[in-house]
Order: sequence, then structure tokens, then C-alpha cells
Amino acid sequence: MSVVDSIFTAIFGSKKERDLKELLPNVEKIKEKESRAKSLAAEDFPKQTELFKERLKKGETLESLIPEAFALAREAASRLLGERPYDTQMMGAIVLNAGKIAELKTGEGKTLMTVPAAYLNALTGNGVHVITVNDYLAERNAEWMRPVYEYLGVSVGTILTTMDNDARKIAYDCDITYGTNNEFGFDYLRDNMKFIEGKVQRGFAYCIIDEIDSILIDEARTPLIISGQGEDDTFKYHEVDKYVSQLEEVQKDPETDDYPDEAQGQTVIGDYKLNEKSKNVSFTDQGMLHIEEILKQHNLISGSLFDEENFEYIHYFTQAVRAHELYKIDVDYVVKDRAVQIVDEFTGRILEGRRYGDGLHQAIEAKEHIRIAQRSRTMATITFQNFFRMYNKLSGMTGTADTEAVEFNKIYNLDVVVVPTHKPVARVDENDEIYLNEDDKWNAICNEIAEVHKKGQPILVGTISIEKSEHLSALLTKRGIRHEVLNAKNHAREALIIAEAGAKGAVTIATNMAGRGTDIKLGGNPEFRAQKRAGTEATEEQYAAALKIEREQWQKDYEEVKALGGLYVIGTERHESRRIDNQLRGRSGRQGDPGRSKFFISTDDDLMRLFGGERLKSMMQRIGMQPGEPIYHPWLSKTIENAQKKVEERNFEIRKHLLEYDDVLNEQRSFIYQQRDDIIADEQLTKRVMQTASDTIEDYVDEYCKELRKNPNAFASLLDKIKKTFGLSLQLDSTQYANGKNDEKLIEDIVEKMRQDLQEKELIAGTANINMFIRSLYIQAIDRKWLDHLEMLETLRESVHLRSYGEKNPLTEYKIEGFNIFYNMLDDIRIDIASKVFRVKVQVSPEGEERRAREQKINMNTQHQSSSAFGGGSVMSGASKPENAQYVRTTPKVGRNDPCPCGSGKKYKHCCGR
Repeated sequence: MSVVDSIFTAIFGSKKERDLKELLPNVEKIKEKESRAKSLAAEDFPKQTELFKERLKKGETLESLIPEAFALAREAASRLLGERPYDTQMMGAIVLNAGKIAELKTGEGKTLMTVPAAYLNALTGNGVHVITVNDYLAERNAEWMRPVYEYLGVSVGTILTTMDNDARKIAYDCDITYGTNNEFGFDYLRDNMKFIEGKVQRGFAYCIIDEIDSILIDEARTPLIISGQGEDDTFKYHEVDKYVSQLEEVQKDPETDDYPDEAQGQTVIGDYKLNEKSKNVSFTDQGMLHIEEILKQHNLISGSLFDEENFEYIHYFTQAVRAHELYKIDVDYVVKDRAVQIVDEFTGRILEGRRYGDGLHQAIEAKEHIRIAQRSRTMATITFQNFFRMYNKLSGMTGTADTEAVEFNKIYNLDVVVVPTHKPVARVDENDEIYLNEDDKWNAICNEIAEVHKKGQPILVGTISIEKSEHLSALLTKRGIRHEVLNAKNHAREALIIAEAGAKGAVTIATNMAGRGTDIKLGGNPEFRAQKRAGTEATEEQYAAALKIEREQWQKDYEEVKALGGLYVIGTERHESRRIDNQLRGRSGRQGDPGRSKFFISTDDDLMRLFGGERLKSMMQRIGMQPGEPIYHPWLSKTIENAQKKVEERNFEIRKHLLEYDDVLNEQRSFIYQQRDDIIADEQLTKRVMQTASDTIEDYVDEYCKELRKNPNAFASLLDKIKKTFGLSLQLDSTQYANGKNDEKLIEDIVEKMRQDLQEKELIAGTANINMFIRSLYIQAIDRKWLDHLEMLETLRESVHLRSYGEKNPLTEYKIEGFNIFYNMLDDIRIDIASKVFRVKVQVSPEGEERRAREQKINMNTQHQSSSAFGGGSVMSGASKPENAQYVRTTPKVGRNDPCPCGSGKKYKHCCGR
């Protein structure tokens, strides 16, 4: 903290103190309104909701309704759930309504805290979205809180993976909708591939994200992608996988564990270098020659590796090396049901439906000798960063956000407010134990578990991967210690395992934060036990009876486990992020319960190895540290914390970099989706077509006037060009236009003839039919061209970094070229559609004569090879700014022969109008 910051804090208090000082008066105002809420009968609650809505319509703000609305929600929860939200939960709800992040420790009741804020914002009628990390939590939380919402007179819906379109539409039309970040994001992408009547979402007004750090930070680097089938190149992945083992990693210096530096003249022996931090591969010159040799030997290429048709093999070998050397089974992915499934590196959960991009997934499938799925083609994509920034008001909650406060503020403009706990935290966080090697560490962990397990204290052990969790499980099994393992392989039992993790004698091994969202209660979970006792077919009365028995037993178990010291959390190594470590610790010591936590670390751990583990090991050996002996030292703890900070900073930069590139695509995506919606809603699409035709003719006449000086047949070329583009044979005499000197008149006459042609088509076909035809052409063209555009941008993004060698900023180059490609695509679509519309032949069906007064039918055939907007050539004109159906001018239109408004004194057509 700087001197200025210290002085500011001394005068005004810390941020936490200032936030608390601001929240407390609001809580007191809520309490003042509680007596009235308590006096209301059940039927008065929905009536009060309607009164709130009326007051909002008359101009009151949501903030002015907070005391009454929150008091009403608090009373409803008290009556329906038997739980009166604590003052701290009301503080959290105030923070959520303000569009901020509420940091509330584990077990403090975030699910119930959501209710007042969601209820208040539902009064606007614009819909509230409550986001959770999986279907189980979305359904559980919605059903748990449903009685409260319905008592208040607001509707609740849930979006689940298995739902069809109709069910989703019903859920989104509810006042409050629960669902996962993936489902909300995919529905947005799918909606923008449909007509209006097929869309399910109704806008993005207010959103509450549970576990907001997991969704907006941990998952920010993985975009949502809807894919279709692309080119079938699966055999190439198999072929390359056969030979990739012939390549060798560059030999490292045994003392420094670094690669030799070619720039320093050091000898490089090997084919490739690995970057474990960024999971990238780079080939040496020797490696490139070796790849070419392998490919020629097996008749996969004939010329040079660097020939255009062969260059792709570098990509295939790159992905194959990454798959074999940098992506590990049961760490980064699992093979389940003969399919490669990605494991979230932060939560340990399987990311359902996700695939690695850029051919990496296919390379891993080849490595694991399973069927390779045909390469996909991106049809729509968005990052969570840009998806959630669409909401008018965004808020969230988590137990750990303060360490990422800077990123939340810079990327999402979200402030983090730390809400105090209802009871003081009684957990004891012990110093780390650091060991020379991994074997010593695992032995120490097993000894610790065995000793604590003897007395019956429940233990939760956190690991960073499936591989490590199964390794520890095998060690405990050898010692005869009963335990549960919670990882991506058995996530279906996640809630049950984590709910019983606080029972006496329980030993639970969990990958990272598997089980987030489910409380670990000391003594076990009476609700889960009651469900098991009563059975799945039990009536409400039978369940209530079972719950009574289990609660009585749980009370005894709770006191016993509490006396043993509560839940003991053991971390088997430090994570890259301090926040993830804090989340693991936070599972213990909920709502004032006792607890204990400790991390066991070795110099072989991933984090230590990447940041000087070998040097640290050498130093520890030099000071006389023996194998099996732990060390405790503040300097070592500081070293570990600094390593974590470095990784956090690097990951922040990666996410920020991703966003900078995605912002370019996001601007284009927003425009194209809006343009698509405008076209679907536009009932006068002929005006849009005529505007394109007029602009194109102006460009053609400009070219004609320039060409006339050196080509006497320029007028014939102009008419021929118009015929090729629009299929119109125009009978015009160049002398009528003073051989190019009266170009304004020429443009007017051509455009007028085109307008007459279009009006004639509209008269025969009917306005509705011609509009329907143009709309169909536009939607097909936009959808197809947008897919091509996504591929072009992806290719540009992969190659643009090479421009840094020419001392150019890759991001700036990407922006400039990306928008040029985009504007050209828009021009391409417009001219392509106009061309098809003018070329179409319209005929009235024979039976239409009798019914023409009330019904018309259109039969359209273009002169292109395909009447679909997918076919036919297109004319590329100069880049122009995106346009909607009609131009909206902010200045008077300048005639081509008028003086140029720039003040040069020249005619507009000879100056800025060129």
C-alpha cells in the first residue's frame, strides 16, 4: 500500500469499512418495514407486488422500493422456508441490486440472499436471469426458492440442457429464470440463427451470477462455439500420430533446466521446444527438416513442406506434439464412453459438450486411438466476457472475489463488496508444510489423514487433478482407510458425496472445487439422509417423518463433530491462483463452526517446478534438509505467494488479450445480428434493394466517367457491366448525357428504369410475396457469409502475430484488416441480393387469375446457377460503413455537380465525391 493510500485509509477507513458503513442504514430501513410485512395475510403478498409494479410505472425507482420489497421478501422466506434471512444476507442482496459483486463466505446463504434482489428486479417485467454453474444447482435452487417467489406473486422458470425450444420459451417468459451460463450463452447464439418466432430469449435486463469468479474468470478463456461439420481431414491426424513419436524434444541444460539459446550460439539438439506455461510448441529448423523427411518417406507429400498444399502438416504435427506432451489424460481430459471429454482445470468438472479447438481435440482422439470426429466448422461463437457484458445490469456473488477485484473492475466494470459473516470465522489456517520431493509429501499427507481419521474428525482433501486424486485414493486404500473420491469421473454423485463430507469419520478426496454450491454441514446432511431413508416414492408426510428422525440424530452428530474440531481441509499442493486455495479453505468453518486447514507442498509440484522448484530444492539440500523432513519458513511462503501472483497476472493478461481480439468480433457480431433482426422485421425490403442498386450505379458511372477519357467505348462497357450485375438490358444513348458530362442525369435515368423494373415485379407478385422472397435471400446470404467471415477472422488471427516481426502491432493489424473484411462482406451480401432480385423472373400461376384479388403466388427463378443466395458470383466494391435499411443523413445530400463542401472550390464529383 502506498503512503497516499495509507493516509486515505487512516482518514476514511478501509474500503470494507466504507462499504459496510454505506450498507447498514439500508438494513435498518428494511427492518422498519418488517412489522407491516408481518401483518399481511398470504393473499396480500401478490397484491403488494402489483402495487409495487404500479408505483414503478408512475416513476418511482427500484432503489426507492428496496425497504418495502426486501422486507416483504424476507417475511415470505421466513413463512415458507422457516428461514429468516440474516442482516448480512440483506446486505448482500442490496449489493446485488446495485450491480456489484457480493463476496460472502461459504455457508453464509448465498442462495437465499438472491431472492430479495431477484424479486425486486422482476417487478420491472423485463426478466431476471439467475446463473449457476451446473444443471443440478439451477434446478435445485429454483425449486428450493420457488415457494417464496410464488407466494410473492412472481413466476419462476428453469433452463435445463435437455429442454426443447417450447419449454425454453416458457421458462424465459417467466419473471425469474434459473439456468447455467452455458445454456444462456448457447440459447443466445441459437436465437440469432432463427426467425423471430423461433427465438426463446427476450432480452438481457438483469443478471445474478452465482460463483461469479468461476464463470467470468476461470471460464473466460473458453469461448462458446456452435459448430457444424467441416472438411473431413481425420485421416491426416491418424497418419501424423503414427510418426510424431519420431520427433524429439530439444535437450535442456541439466544445470539450469533451460533450453539452449540459439541467439547465443549454443548448440540445439532436437526437433521441438515446449512451453508448459502456455502449452505451446515451437519447432527448430532441424525439426522442420525432420518433419519433411518423415512425410516424404511415407509418401504423404511430394514437394517441399513449405509448399502451399503441404504447409498444413506443420499444424497437424504441432497439435500432435501438444496432445502427446502437454495434455495429459485424467488431468486435462478423460476418456469416457469412447470419447475425449475436457476437464475444467479450475473445478475438476467435465465440460459437457466442449471440444478443444484448432484441431487439438482431433489430435488427442488420434493419440487415444478412438474415432476422430470430423473437424467442425464454427457457425456462431461468443466469449462469456462479451455475453455477460450485454446485460443492462450485471451482478454476482461468490466466497472469493476480492483477490480478483482489479480484473472484475477493468473487464466488467464491477465493484467487489466484501459482506461480513453472520458469525466470526473460527477456522484455524495452519502454515504450509514443504517437502523436498513428491513422495515425501504424499507420505506425510497419508500419515496426517490416518492420525486425524482415528479420532473421527471429518477430512476434505483437495487435489488439482483426477490423476492426483486417484493416486492419493490408491495410497489410502493400501492403508485401509475408507474414503470417497469426487472428480469428473463420478460427478453424478457430486452433491451426495460433498453433503456427507462433514459426517464423523468421513474422508473425502475432491478435485479442486468440485462440489461448489453444496454446503458441507458438520455431522452430515439430514435432508439427504431423509431422502435416502424415505425412498424415491415417498409421500410428503413420509419424507417429513424421516426428516424429523434424521434431524434429531444429526443434532447429536453435529455436536460430536464440532467437539472434534470441525472439518479439516487438506490441500495437496498450491493452485496457480490464490483464490482457488481460498475456496478450498472456505469449505471449512461455515457459519461460525470450528475448522482447520493446511497445505502440503513439495518442490516437485507443478507451480513450484514452473517457478524455480529445482533451484529451491538445491538450496534446501544445501542447508541440510533431509528427505521426509518438512520445513516451515515465512520466506518460502512468500516465494510461493509471489509465484501465484505471477501466474494470476499472466492469466489476467491472457484473458485481457482474448477480450481485445474478441471485441473486434463482438462489434461485428452485434451489428450482423441486429441487421438480421431488422431484415426479418422489415416489410419494405424493396427500398433496401433499391438503395443498394442506386449506390452501385453511382459507383459504376464514376468508373465510366474516368474510363471515358481513354476508352471511347466506355459507355457500352458501362451498359454491359450493368447487364452482368443486374441482368438488365438498357437501351440508352450516350449523346443524351453529353458523353459523360451529365452523369447526374445518367444515374437518375438508370436508377429510374431499375425502380420501374422492381415495381413491375412487385405488382405481379404482390408486396408480401416479393418481401418474403427478398427476406429469404438476405437471411440465407447473411448466415452463410457470416460463417465464411468467422473462418476468415480465425485464419487472420492465427497469422497476424507474424506481423510483429515487421514491427507492426498484431492487434492493430487485426482490427484494421478484420473490419475491411467485414465491410467487404456487407457489400458482397447487398450486391449479391440486389443482383438476384433484379434477375428474377416473376410469373403468376395459372389458377391465380381467379383468386388474384385476394391471393397471389410467386414463382421465381434466377439466371444464376442456383436460386439460393449461396450460389452465383458477387461483385466486390470498395469498403463502406455498415448500413441499415435506409440511410439517415445528418447533412443535406450534395449533388454531384454542386460545389464540394470541403471548400476546395471544385465540383463535388471531381473532389471528395470521386
